[in-house]
Amino acid sequence: MLDILERAAVAAGKAILDVYHAGPEVSYKADCSPVTDADESAEKIILDCLAAAFPDIPVVAEEAVAAGHIPDIEGKSFFLVDPLDGTKEFVGRNGDFTVNIALIEKGEPVAGVVYAPALGILYAATRNKAKKAVVTGQHDIGTPTIIGCRSRGDRLVALASKHHNSLETIAYLAEHGITDYEAIGSSLKFCLLAEGLADIYPRLSRTMEWDTAAGDAVLRAAGGETVTMDGNPLAYGKRNQTTDVDFANPYFVSRGKN
Repeated sequence: MLDILERAAVAAGKAILDVYHAGPEVSYKADCSPVTDADESAEKIILDCLAAAFPDIPVVAEEAVAAGHIPDIEGKSFFLVDPLDGTKEFVGRNGDFTVNIALIEKGEPVAGVVYAPALGILYAATRNKAKKAVVTGQHDIGTPTIIGCRSRGDRLVALASKHHNSLETIAYLAEHGITDYEAIGSSLKFCLLAEGLADIYPRLSRTMEWDTAAGDAVLRAAGGETVTMDGNPLAYGKRNQTTDVDFANPYFVSRGKN
C-alpha cells in the first residue's frame, strides 16, 4: 500500500509543479482560504489512484469535502487527503508546500506520505518505521533512509506555523521557557520533528484532519506523539462535533521523544 501512496503523491506533485511553474489561478473558498487549479488537479490524480487500487476504502479529501462530498466512514478505515497543504506557500512561491495522504484505522494515522515537490523530498511511514527519500527531477524516488526523533534535551527547539501562528502559541512557548523556534509552512513541521531536527510543535490555532494526518503518521512512526491539550492522542475521523465542524482538530502539541 505504501508504494502506491508514494506514487500517487509524486504524480500529484508533478501536476502541482506544472502549475507552480506556469503560474496558478487562485480563488477563495467560503472560509477565505485560497484554492488553486493545482489543488484540484492534484486531488483528482490522488482520488483516481486510490479508487483504482483500494476501491473499498473511503477517502476524505479536502476539496471534495468543501464541495459537500463526504463518504460514510463509520466504523471503517479510511484515507485522509490534502492534495496541496500550504497553499499560501505555493502562491507565495515558497517551497514549503506538501502533498499529504494518510490511512486512518480506529482513529489513528497508521500510514502516511508527505511529499514536498518543490524540495524534492518525500517522507513516508507505516507503524514504527519512518523514512525519508529524495525524489529526482525525473520524479523517481531514491533509496530511503530511516529517520527517528531525537531525545529532548534541556534546551528545546520549537516549530511554529508560518501563516497561522497565534498569541496562544507564543504564550505557550513563553510559559515553557522555549525561546528557540522557527516558522515553517505545511505538514513539514511534523517531518522535521520526525527526523530529529526540532523537538516540539505546539499548534494553538485551527487545523483540519487532512492538514495533520500524514505528517502525524510520520511523526508517530518515528517515535514521537501528537496529543491534545488534555494529554490524549489526537484522534481522527471526528464527525458531528458539538463545538466545531466535521474533521476539525482541537489545539494540540506534537513532540519528539521524551
